[in-house]
Amino acid sequence: MQCPVCKTQALQMSERQGIEIDYCPQCRGVWLDRGELDKIIERSAGAAAPAPVRAAA
Repeated sequence: MQCPVCKTQALQMSERQGIEIDYCPQCRGVWLDRGELDKIIERSAGAAAPAPVRAAA
């Protein structure tokens, strides 16, 4: 598939943690298929930052 922005560059596919990410090596644009953004959000929610620790009084 051609990059929708560059029109001449073919998209490259990269797989990260079971999610296929299409990207353009020229403009560095990133495209996701249906459902892939949801997978990324779900996985990042599991790796959320810990709650802040209160300072001792």
